[in-house]
Amino acid sequence: MVGSPDKNYMSPQEYLEWEERQEIKYEYIDGEVFAMTGGTLPHTTIALNLASALKIHLKGSEYLPFMADAKVGVSEKGPFHYPDVVVSCDERDKQAIEFLQYPCLIVEVLSPSTEAYDIGTKFTRYRRIQTLQEYVLIDAEKIGLDCFRLNDRGLWELHPYEEGDEVHLTSVDFHFPISLVYENIQFPI
Repeated sequence: MVGSPDKNYMSPQEYLEWEERQEIKYEYIDGEVFAMTGGTLPHTTIALNLASALKIHLKGSEYLPFMADAKVGVSEKGPFHYPDVVVSCDERDKQAIEFLQYPCLIVEVLSPSTEAYDIGTKFTRYRRIQTLQEYVLIDAEKIGLDCFRLNDRGLWELHPYEEGDEVHLTSVDFHFPISLVYENIQFPI
């Protein structure tokens, strides 16, 4: 993610209108826009593997899976982010055109440059989404997946998965071997 060289602050509506005309995607945080840089091929492969499996698993249900071009708004006023994979089953998102606002699952594939941000600041923002039940972080450099799940007491619990484990995403009732997300990835990267 690279900051915009122009430090003119935008309102959320100005951002949404402006970004429609841009050739690349921008995230919007506190009035500033940040260009989204491209990821690595392993990063893209991991996201595609999970999104493809989710699409098959969720076929015929009320759940809608999306990939990297689906913008998520923490609120109507932002911030706005582009997670690698996102799933919503909320009726309000079924009518959405510009951005999703009511996801139940958000997935980020980690890169060295964004790992701390995805685990820290971005997760803090995502936790403000009342419909969010799970936040998943997938390591792109070694086999490992961390699932943060909202428990019945309203607390976020960490469920780590390692090589050989079966992952269970409870928000979409999806069980799969962790190897599924790493299909066609050669380690070490």
